[in-house]
Amino acid sequence: MKKRISRKHFRLRLDEMVATLRHEIISGKLAVGSYLPSESDLEQRFELSNASVRNGLKVLVDEGLIEKIARVGNRVTCPAPDQGTVIKFGYVHDIADLVEMDTLLAEFGRQHPHIQVQPVELPSGSYSKTLQDYMQSEILDVVLMNNNNFQDFVENGCTELLERIEPVEDCSTFLNKPFQQGDGLCVRPFIYSPVVLCYNRKHFEQANVPVPDSSWTWRELLQYGRQLAVKNEHFGFYFYLPSRNRWPIFMLQSGEAFQADAEGQYHLQSRGRLLGSLETCKDLLEMTDVFPRILSESDADAEALFVKGKVSVIMTTYYFLNQLRQSDIVFDVSPLPGLQDSSTLLIVNGLAISSRSSNKDAARLFVDFMTGYETQLLIRRRTLNITASRRAMEWDGEESIYRPSRFYMYREIFPTLRLITELGLSNAQLKAIQRDIMLFLSGLQDGEDLREQLESVLSQVSQA
Repeated sequence: MKKRISRKHFRLRLDEMVATLRHEIISGKLAVGSYLPSESDLEQRFELSNASVRNGLKVLVDEGLIEKIARVGNRVTCPAPDQGTVIKFGYVHDIADLVEMDTLLAEFGRQHPHIQVQPVELPSGSYSKTLQDYMQSEILDVVLMNNNNFQDFVENGCTELLERIEPVEDCSTFLNKPFQQGDGLCVRPFIYSPVVLCYNRKHFEQANVPVPDSSWTWRELLQYGRQLAVKNEHFGFYFYLPSRNRWPIFMLQSGEAFQADAEGQYHLQSRGRLLGSLETCKDLLEMTDVFPRILSESDADAEALFVKGKVSVIMTTYYFLNQLRQSDIVFDVSPLPGLQDSSTLLIVNGLAISSRSSNKDAARLFVDFMTGYETQLLIRRRTLNITASRRAMEWDGEESIYRPSRFYMYREIFPTLRLITELGLSNAQLKAIQRDIMLFLSGLQDGEDLREQLESVLSQVSQA
């Protein structure tokens, strides 16, 4: 019996040695070209015989992690292209240029040569469903998702696909909140943005119009938008109406939320503040001299108009500002105008590890790298994103890119940041009512019809 226990403990110590050295090599703690501790040191450290240590080192040689140099020692090797650990990283293709993804991946590869990150750029359409399918099929190891994507995972009962991950102390609690389930964190915040106004400073100077500030209401935006608009040259204001990160803002600013009764039925007031807030949005659309009536396919169309100087003000995010870095437009940002309050939507992008990954250790190292201070500082210095790292955003050095004068305005509007879930509706419900709201905003449905239709649709979806 004692002999059997001894063998078990011996095997555990040997496995521990191999696993520890493997981790130190893959993590970069033992750099390529450096040597492992001597075999005698390893014998003492792991309480193994010389023969056992050599057997363990042979495993690392076979894995291509080290090479044995006669009469010198065991050196950490640079893996061949077909060796090392490969992790697949899925993200929406639109974000690659915004965060300089190629630069980040190259730096990770330099620090961790034994881990190869294979980028998988995915289309933005049906992104949540694609992530779920790919993770269930064990295709992806790490994924980038925002809080709306995570809510889709929650509603579809797919959060078991996400490995629980430790929070970072340098990250504000409100960024973790949208990714928590129970006591665990499913996604670690990476970058974030409120929805804001971005405006062309030259247009405001030419029209002799005061630039927007936190006191503006939507009525004032309408008023000044008319002064900014120049016929056959540019419009005053625009945003992509169907975006789920745009039209719900008007209802968030009503100060009310949707509520169902004990039986899951919804009872709305067509003249109440919740639905009445949509009247302001409707007023915007009806001002055709201010708001262009064009058939946009996405936010990118509204942003393209701004880049071309065809619109003076757009509703957008800090993510978009990165597309302006190479433009000649002198731009700046401002908080959204307000209704009952000045609420705006918070959009957080984070990184998650697939619970079905066969390379979780490597995947965790990659997430640690992407959310670590040095990488977050690189993003802060070279882009116009807001990083999840507070310390990185507090860096105060010489700027290498144009940064608008009111860039740090986001710090002043923290109290106004809201998650879309605070409307009291699920993503499925928001999707279900969007068509009727678009009909109302287009003047094809009146307030009473909208109220009746929303009550019916929301009640049906809540009971589904």
